[in-house]
Amino acid sequence: MRRFIDSVCAELDEPDYRHLYDFSLREPQKFWAAAWDFFGIKAEQPYRSVVADFDRMPGARWFEGAELNFADNLLRPEHSAPAIVAWDETGRRTEHSRDDVRRQAANLAAALRGLGIGPGDRVAGFLPNAAETVVAMLATASIGAVWSACSPDFGIHGLVDRLGQIGPKVLFATDGYSYNGKRIDSLPTVAKLVAELAELEALVLVPNRDPEAARQAFPTALDYAALIEGDAPAHYASLPFAHPLYVLYSSGTTGVPKAIVHGAGGTLIQHQKEHILHADIKPGDVVFYFTTCGWMMWHWLVSSLASGATILLYEGSPFHPDPGRLWRIAEREKLAVFGTSAGYLTALEKSGFRPRDSVRLDSLRTLLSTGSPLSPAGFEFVYDAIKTDLQLSSIAGGSDLIACFASGNPMLPVYKGELQCRALAMAVEIYDADGHAIREQKGELVCTAPFPSMPLGFWNDPDGSRYRRAYFERFANVWHHGDYAELTLHDGLIIYGRSDAVLNPGGVRIGTAEIYRVVEQFDEVAESVAIGQEWRGDVRVVLFVMLRDGVDLDEALEARLRSALRRDASPRHVPAKILQVAAIPRTISGKVVELAVREIVHGREVSNQDALANPEALDAFRNRPELEQ
Repeated sequence: MRRFIDSVCAELDEPDYRHLYDFSLREPQKFWAAAWDFFGIKAEQPYRSVVADFDRMPGARWFEGAELNFADNLLRPEHSAPAIVAWDETGRRTEHSRDDVRRQAANLAAALRGLGIGPGDRVAGFLPNAAETVVAMLATASIGAVWSACSPDFGIHGLVDRLGQIGPKVLFATDGYSYNGKRIDSLPTVAKLVAELAELEALVLVPNRDPEAARQAFPTALDYAALIEGDAPAHYASLPFAHPLYVLYSSGTTGVPKAIVHGAGGTLIQHQKEHILHADIKPGDVVFYFTTCGWMMWHWLVSSLASGATILLYEGSPFHPDPGRLWRIAEREKLAVFGTSAGYLTALEKSGFRPRDSVRLDSLRTLLSTGSPLSPAGFEFVYDAIKTDLQLSSIAGGSDLIACFASGNPMLPVYKGELQCRALAMAVEIYDADGHAIREQKGELVCTAPFPSMPLGFWNDPDGSRYRRAYFERFANVWHHGDYAELTLHDGLIIYGRSDAVLNPGGVRIGTAEIYRVVEQFDEVAESVAIGQEWRGDVRVVLFVMLRDGVDLDEALEARLRSALRRDASPRHVPAKILQVAAIPRTISGKVVELAVREIVHGREVSNQDALANPEALDAFRNRPELEQ
C-alpha cells in the first residue's frame, strides 16, 4: 500500500490512506490506470480507455479495447512458489508446482476444446475444495468458457436451481467427499443431476472416494486423471476485458437463486487491488481461506495466484479430528494470511482451543473474517488467543460484486468491532431512509459510483430488469447492497446485519448483529438467531438459542441473557421470548438464515430448502406454542 501511494503521491495532498481513498473516488480513471500498471496486468491488447459512461449505474464500461486471459494472469511464469497445497480432513496433503498446474490445465483445456467447448460455453463443477477444482476452473477460463460450481454438500434441488439455469455442456463431478469423519457417497446425486441438465454433453468424473464404483456407475464418463496427462501446449484465448468468467449464485433461501455473471477483467483487477494493497499479499506468501468452491471467497482465494502466492486448500470439517486442525496446518505451511468466517472464530473460542498456546504462527500477518459481522468479543479473542501482532481485518462484500466494499488495510489501526476501511475506489456511503448520506448513524450501505467488478448481469435476464431491480430500485443510480451499517468516527464500518432481517420493535430499527454480539459472549450459547415476530399490530423480538451439550435454558440463564442485553445494548434489544432449539439453520456457505426462520415462525413455507445445509433444523421453529402467547 505504501509503495502504491508513493507511485501516485504527486496526485495526493498528503501521502496517506485517506487521501489515496479520496483520490480513487475523485479520479477513477487515474486510479485504475495506476492500479493496472502497479499490478502488472498482462494483456494481449492494450486498453483504449479506462472507463466510459462512468455516470451510468449500471452501464459503465471498463478498459475497452483490452484483451486478456484470466488464467494466463493467474499462471504467469515469473512466479516460482508452489501454486497449490491441498489438505483434506483425513490428513492427505498434496503439493502442486506452478509448472504442474500449467501443464494439467493446458491438457484439460485441450480436452475441452476437443469436446467442442469454446468461449461463452458453460462448464460446471460439482466438486470439493481440491486442487482438481482449481485446475478445472483454470482450464475453462483459458479457453474463454464460463465456470460455475457448487460444493458436493448441495442437494439435488439446490443444484438444479443453480446449474440448471445456465445449461452447462460439461460437468466435472466428484464421487464423494469426507466431512467430520464420515465418507459420503455423491454418485446418486450425480446421477440425478446429469438427468436434469438437458444441455449436458459430457461428464468428467473426479474420483475422491471409490474410482471403480464411479466407473461402474458412469461407464461412458471421461476420467479426469487421463485428461490432464500429456504435453498439450498452453493456449490462452485473448478475450475482451468484460468477457464472462464466472456465474455465482445468491443464497436462494427465499426463492430461486440469482445467477450472477461476472467478467474476467473486472474480477482480476478488483481482486489484485484487494490482495496486493488491502491484504499485503506478496509473491511466495501462503494464503488460506476456509471455504467451499461455491462461496465467493473460493474465487477470491484462487485469484491470489496472480500475486505469486501459494494457495492453501482445505476440504472437510475445520474441527475434525479436533479444533486445532487448521492451526497445525497453518504452522506447518507457514501461513501468511488466514481467512475464515466470524462463525468459525466464535465456535473456536467456545471450543476452548487457543492456537497461540499450541502452535507457532511466526509467519502469520493477517487474519481475515467475513460471512457475518465479527463481534467486539471476537476481536478480543483473536488478539488474546491467536496472535497479538496481527492485522485482523473483518471484511464485507459479497457474491453480488465478487469483491469487498469494506476491507483491511495494513497501514491503519484496528478498532474493536469495526471493519478497517472502505475499499479503494468503492464509493461506499451510508444512507438514511430518504437517501441522504449520514455518518455515525445506522442506515443503508450503498455504493454511489461504478466499479470494475459490478456484475455483467444476471443469467437469462436479457433486458437487465431483474438486475436493476435487485440493486438499483431503492435509490436511483445508486447500488443498494442490503446491509444495515454505520460509518464510524474512524472512517471504518460497522455492519449490523442484513437490512431485510432488521428488527423493528416499536418502530426502532435494530440490527440482529447487535443482539448476537452480546449473546455470543455467553459460554452456554453455541449459536443463536433473532427475528422479528409480527405481534398484535407491532413487531416483537424473538431470540432462539442453541446451547452447548448438557445445558438447558432455565430461568436463571434467561434472566442473565436479558440483563446483559439490557445493559450492553438497550431495553429495546431485550427479546419478548427466548426459546431453546437443537440447531440453527444455515446456508451451505455457513450463514444463519434469519429470513427462513422468520417465514417458518409466521406459518409460511420456505420454498428453497435445498439452499440450506441443515433444512431439518427448521422444524424446531414451526408451530411453537410459546409464540402464540
